[in-house]
Amino acid sequence: MKTLKIHYLQHVPFEGLGYIENWISENNHQISCTKFFENEDLPNPDHFDWLIVMGGPMSVNDYEKHPWLKLEKKLIRNAIEKGKTVIGICLGAQLIASVLGAKVYPGLKKEIGWYPVHKTKAGLDHSLLSDLPETFTAFHWHGDTFDLPKDSVHLLQTEVCPNQAFLYNERVLGLQFHFEVTPKSISQITSNCKNELTPDEFIQSEEEILLMNGESKRLNSYLSNILTKLEKG
Repeated sequence: MKTLKIHYLQHVPFEGLGYIENWISENNHQISCTKFFENEDLPNPDHFDWLIVMGGPMSVNDYEKHPWLKLEKKLIRNAIEKGKTVIGICLGAQLIASVLGAKVYPGLKKEIGWYPVHKTKAGLDHSLLSDLPETFTAFHWHGDTFDLPKDSVHLLQTEVCPNQAFLYNERVLGLQFHFEVTPKSISQITSNCKNELTPDEFIQSEEEILLMNGESKRLNSYLSNILTKLEKG
């Protein structure tokens, strides 16, 4: 298997690669990173094979606070146009959707904690998800959502947020929820974003969230299957 050059974009210190870093190491791929909170430069898209765009509490159009968002979107667009594999998680999925011309906006409800994800009809039939059950519990932390990009395949949904995952051109994957979380990363985001844990229909308490940390291993195994399929093309 070819050694991949994988570059990832990190928006805040407490939302890193999580399990994805393990998968990259186990498969002997190369890894590089741009950390926007450290004012690091963006790479030339010719210098990587995959681009992974992580999460963060900012909005995709929050240009005044985060002027680098315009440059980030340009990089994502260029990577897609050059046929790279691009994976976006949470904010990353919203950025991909925005680049592909879809609207990103506040959802009906915030979704924070462990909630069931269901395959769509297309998701049931798609080989990328063939190793996943029809319904599984995943970790969520988002207030915004997005419309599906034109010509994308709608893969996963939840009760409160219909657009949880899409695939575009068989190599651009947007995931609104978090497959990559580990007990450590869940503790970090919970600690740093505690102010969002206000009682609501789809917001769990810190205690409820941390109690289910062990579920992350199952999610990581699902993600491993997906990444390996994308790796094989």
